[in-house]
Amino acid sequence: MIINQATLQSIYRGFKVIYNQAFQSAKPLYDQVATTIPSTTKEEEYKWLGKVPRMREWIGDRIIENLGAYGYTIKNKDWEATVAIDRNDIEDDTIGVYTPIIQSLGDSAATHPDEIIFPLLLGGFNTLCYDGQYFFDAEHKDGDSPIQSNVSNKKLTPEAYGAARANMLSLLDEKGKPLNIVPNLLVVPPQLEDTAKQILMADTINGTTNIYKGSAQLLMVPYLATNPTAWFLLCTTKPVKPLIFQRRKQPEFVSMDKPENENVFMKKQFIYGVDSRDNAGYGLWQLAYGSTGEVA
Repeated sequence: MIINQATLQSIYRGFKVIYNQAFQSAKPLYDQVATTIPSTTKEEEYKWLGKVPRMREWIGDRIIENLGAYGYTIKNKDWEATVAIDRNDIEDDTIGVYTPIIQSLGDSAATHPDEIIFPLLLGGFNTLCYDGQYFFDAEHKDGDSPIQSNVSNKKLTPEAYGAARANMLSLLDEKGKPLNIVPNLLVVPPQLEDTAKQILMADTINGTTNIYKGSAQLLMVPYLATNPTAWFLLCTTKPVKPLIFQRRKQPEFVSMDKPENENVFMKKQFIYGVDSRDNAGYGLWQLAYGSTGEVA
């Protein structure tokens, strides 16, 4: 194959189609647990975290809620994935062998949010959230509410699941009023999938009617496999989900494929890749309950 600008443009268009098809066919999981927030600058401050507006009887003037009680900032990061195509493979018309690599770029770009969202759950036992406590902590305090907990060390059993569910149903807002949080998603690593299925789907457990059947949906996440005992109960039906995915720039397929590029001259390589700007962080701790699962 003769290498000229027309040939290289044709290759780029072909690769971009392959990339887009893989990107569209990927099935990321992050949007089940995280709210996507558009970003317009290098970082975003979430002053509204910790404030849940509640309707009240209108007597006298309106009461304006102060959204600046807490400060929580998520800074955007740059991300990329890049591959090199040898010039000889283009000359020999064998670029078809790179199709799986370009498909992998598309799949990686689409599932990239999973890779930064789900580790937040595992890190929530020792990472601070908006109120200055660990995301999963036994000493959360908002306004006039009592000290509240969203953490445990119990392994996943029907009893531990029931306790977590009751805990979330009982949470209060900063004025001491019920938050009306109903958990609906049990998130587990692959090692706990069978246990979670039994709790959420079985008619009976050990000969006793399973009162928790259908009480939540199950989400098994391979990214959580590094901690085989940890499990999480979430409420994802509110306007804000437990985690935040902050997107500054959508993934973009790019190239350095001009014959005069230095990489072509020095290494006879044409470069193709994808890049984005984004990051992830914690939303409302009240919408998540985490257990390390270390204690029977």
